[in-house]
Amino acid sequence: MAPPNRRPETVTRAQGGALVHLPRPAPEPGPLPDPRRGDVDEWGRSESMRRLARQLYDPMYRYWFRAEWDGIDKIPREGGALIVANHAAAIPSDAPVIHHGIETELGRPVYGLADYLFRSIPVVGTLWSRVGGVPAHPENAYRLLREQQQLVAVFPEGSKGPGKVYNERYQLRRFGRGGFVEIAMRAGVPIIPIAVLGAEESMPIVYKSAALARLTGLPYVPITANHLLFGPLLGTILYFPAKFRLKVLDPITFDVAPDQERYAKSRIMEEAEAIRVKLQATIYEMLQQRRSVWFG
Repeated sequence: MAPPNRRPETVTRAQGGALVHLPRPAPEPGPLPDPRRGDVDEWGRSESMRRLARQLYDPMYRYWFRAEWDGIDKIPREGGALIVANHAAAIPSDAPVIHHGIETELGRPVYGLADYLFRSIPVVGTLWSRVGGVPAHPENAYRLLREQQQLVAVFPEGSKGPGKVYNERYQLRRFGRGGFVEIAMRAGVPIIPIAVLGAEESMPIVYKSAALARLTGLPYVPITANHLLFGPLLGTILYFPAKFRLKVLDPITFDVAPDQERYAKSRIMEEAEAIRVKLQATIYEMLQQRRSVWFG
């Protein structure tokens, strides 16, 4: 019997027949305790909350917007990818349609990058995080794409997309300075463009108040056709039943090595503009083929 307070030793026979005592290897350390409660991940996303959101949103997705996808199989089922799409509606309706469609059809979670404004609003900010919203910062995008190999959705038009009035519908705004292209290059992931029809008509803006926007600090304060028809309260939450069509374009990859300190700014701007032009041309083709705003 081994002496008290001593680790038992193993015995082996060395060359020449002598017995040699060898210490028994220490056990592998177990995982550190996770201080988080429930299923909330480091970004604030909760799968139980997402599951509830999918259950509540599914009737709107299937029976109100009647979303139809073309080419959803082009979105990879594993590995990181940056999803890029056009953006519209006073309160954007395209983001939840894209997230819901990918999560229900492919079974992959989607993290959405958006302005920090959403995170700063009480209650709304917490709910936004629980359903997959992440502040749009390059390091957040890099970690999700490169280190965690997740799907990330971004709308390069920013607030200028949903801030368009109705007579500017389906005219894509500039894609900023192409930061989304640089992130994809640095993370070594493809960009998946998605052209969306239907969002522009779901909550069209007929007027924007510049004075109220300055007063509130919001990018825009709209008066929508929904407000005029349903009133200020219901008009803020009730969309028109526009038919949604989403077309996934071929993945775009870049022949550059990831994790470089810098990338050519001219190349970044050229790639971003090429993606915008390709999306714009696809949207025009889809509009020509569409027979009805409400029935597709």
